[in-house]
Amino acid sequence: MAYLELSCALPVDEDLSEILIARLYELGFDSFSQEDTILKAYVQEKDFDAESLKSILNEPEFSEVRILSHESLAEQNWNALWESNYQAVIINNKCRIRAPFHAADPAFEFDLLIEPKMSFGTAHHETTSQMLEMMLTLEFRDKRTLDMGSGTAVLAILARKKGAYPVVAIDNDEWAFNNALDNIRLNDTNDIKVVLGDAKAIGNQMFDIVIANINRNILLQDMSHYTAALAPNGLLMMSGFYEDDLPLIQAKARELDMTYVRHTSVNQWVAVLFSK
Repeated sequence: MAYLELSCALPVDEDLSEILIARLYELGFDSFSQEDTILKAYVQEKDFDAESLKSILNEPEFSEVRILSHESLAEQNWNALWESNYQAVIINNKCRIRAPFHAADPAFEFDLLIEPKMSFGTAHHETTSQMLEMMLTLEFRDKRTLDMGSGTAVLAILARKKGAYPVVAIDNDEWAFNNALDNIRLNDTNDIKVVLGDAKAIGNQMFDIVIANINRNILLQDMSHYTAALAPNGLLMMSGFYEDDLPLIQAKARELDMTYVRHTSVNQWVAVLFSK
């Protein structure tokens, strides 16, 4: 079958990027690859609707999106090609995040199996990889852990593999919710509780560690919920924002009587750790 490849520059806002991918999916685009802020989307030529695509890109929220190219591609085994280009991610030679078509490797202490669907969190993005790296340095055994904006639930799964219990994963996106359920089954971590909802779904639960890899605006909006759910001496790990946003995050943390511990930065993306 003949395919068309659409290449475009994504918006800075990750939420808008995910919405755009979902809208393209509705137009018949059935596979995607992303490197930094460049998205490549693929659709069968017979299903390509140029007018509908133009209509979406004319919506105000997608004003930052720029089409870089679109071209017809020769017929080939697209699934095999996609799989051959999809690489497992290795964190500190201890944790590996792989897809179902990668063979297991007992050389890694944590060999996590993540179905790479449309949910955020395959560890290819700097925010997720930094969160995983930071998690490897922390003690999780018997720690009550919350993963907010859990996406694929990769962070919740690593926490459980490191001995955290109980573990709760919350996301307000139904696709992510279902993807998380699939992934916890794939990793034999079925006692992770997956919840469809936002920060209000935390309720009166208390945790020793709260993980949140979302975006700056949601973090600033919901940090009070995260800290209220933290036990004394609890830890709050967050990512999904740029270096320029760190002072805002730190200021909000101080308002909530949280203490800055450390942060990492890769390609201007930040992961930060606070303590209560």
